[in-house]
Amino acid sequence: MDFGMPTLIELPAPEDCAGLCRALGLQFIELNMNLPQYQPDRVDAAELLNLRERYGVYFTLHLDENLNPGDFNPHVAEAYTRTAAEAIRLAKALEMPVLNMHLSRGVYFTMPEKKIFLFDVYRDRYLSSIKTFRDRCEAEIGPAAVKICVENSDGFTDFHKEALDLLLESPVFALTFDIGHNHSIGGRDEAVILRRRERLCHFHFHDGAGKKNHLPLGTGEIDVKKYLALAENAGGRIVLETKTVEGLKESVRWVWSAISAKR
Repeated sequence: MDFGMPTLIELPAPEDCAGLCRALGLQFIELNMNLPQYQPDRVDAAELLNLRERYGVYFTLHLDENLNPGDFNPHVAEAYTRTAAEAIRLAKALEMPVLNMHLSRGVYFTMPEKKIFLFDVYRDRYLSSIKTFRDRCEAEIGPAAVKICVENSDGFTDFHKEALDLLLESPVFALTFDIGHNHSIGGRDEAVILRRRERLCHFHFHDGAGKKNHLPLGTGEIDVKKYLALAENAGGRIVLETKTVEGLKESVRWVWSAISAKR
């Protein structure tokens, strides 16, 4: 398995991330498009190619968490789809194997007894937009070895599950399993992921305690070794998704210890 690190707010320069990645014996960095320096118009592909060669690491890309190609406003939906297309072109140029994305819940109305999600009420329109997004991404990727992996977050809704299956009809889409987010919602997403486990190829690993997330591995309540075995069986790559340099170092130590104990 390949292990990687997320973009860390403490290390805004790509070279600082690359240096830490190599020093910790990791293989890749997941660049985060929520940050201004990793917007498609700001990324210096030549610089990243140079870092790849000099440090012997590669990159994956986390798409903006606001990405919402199902937005009912066609101009907004098109902007998000164009953003994904630009990210795909960057991934192809840098030989990135994975783009990671979330499925937006969209807007909801808070009623006296529950929340009503507009994507649920207007499900046919939402799913039509998801299909259009899927087809545009597939055409943009073409024969390149790039996967767009959909990550669990706050719980897959029924309309999310339908959207997920529509996306997975294309070979360019796959799944990311975030074990920490799954834990914080009581494990509700695990069955959704495992029913589609043949499409599982990317993982986000962080420990959790109750609703707390992004703890260093080995410091929370999650049976991380169980999920480490799942990732190994899936042949997936793992992002050690803690948010600080020290937390990342602690997770790396836990991983190397767990792997050593198996040998």
